[in-house]
Amino acid sequence: MTTLHEFPSVPAFGHLPTPDGVDVVGVDLPVGRLTAYRVVPAGPSKGVVLVVPGYTGSKEDWRTFMPLLREAGWTAVAISRRGQADSARASGPAGYTLQEEAADVVRVARLLDDGAPVHLIGHSLGGVIVREAAIASPESFRDVVQFCSGPYGWPYRKVAELTILHDTDGNLRQLFDATNPLWAGRPDDELPDDARLVRDRFAVHDPASIVAGGHILEDHTDSSAALRATGLPVLVTHGEWDNAWPIPWQRQMAEDTGAAYEVIPESYHGPQVENPAATLAVFDTFMSTH
Repeated sequence: MTTLHEFPSVPAFGHLPTPDGVDVVGVDLPVGRLTAYRVVPAGPSKGVVLVVPGYTGSKEDWRTFMPLLREAGWTAVAISRRGQADSARASGPAGYTLQEEAADVVRVARLLDDGAPVHLIGHSLGGVIVREAAIASPESFRDVVQFCSGPYGWPYRKVAELTILHDTDGNLRQLFDATNPLWAGRPDDELPDDARLVRDRFAVHDPASIVAGGHILEDHTDSSAALRATGLPVLVTHGEWDNAWPIPWQRQMAEDTGAAYEVIPESYHGPQVENPAATLAVFDTFMSTH
């Protein structure tokens, strides 16, 4: 069994440079190889953190934040989920259920600290997935951060995206163009770095992953009570102007799970990029107590 310090190096994805101190590695699971960022502090480690990205994201959403975790003393791994960017694809739609995604999170967690429980952060759809992972295997985790994530979805939430994918036979480039009209059809050298990375990522995501994720985000099942029953410490935190889930729902989720609750100022749905210092302070304070 290959563990955190033995994960093999793999090529970086996309055109942006990998920050100093961040390793790009592969994590081999039954589905295939997931790619990940790994950071290890120069001095003693406060603990091990596993980060799970959201709907159409990948580990690259955490590219500039991983060095901050390292500098704060955390060992951390941020994965690209199955079907995302350069991670392995599942064999079909059945490979992208919430249960399969959560099982990957548990499998990775068990590799990170010789089987000891690790800290868990899930962003957006990743928050839904880590909640399922924590319910399935609470012994694998020290605590859970629900980051810009909600207690449940709602019907037709992703109807526009899913309709585009249906009508274009899964053409993710057309989905990018439709949802990013400012950048549609432009050559690479006219795109800002972040927009170019997102477009490149859309081109290689597995469409089945996006379709399945859209349906998960439309599911109205609320598992807050089951998460609370695990006894794990939970933090619910989001950007001050997060618009991906109604903020009252996120606040209610904190109450229903008995969670700590923090609002990260001057940020939207990506506080790790929009206000990284405040985001780090919230994470660090919470995880340091567990």
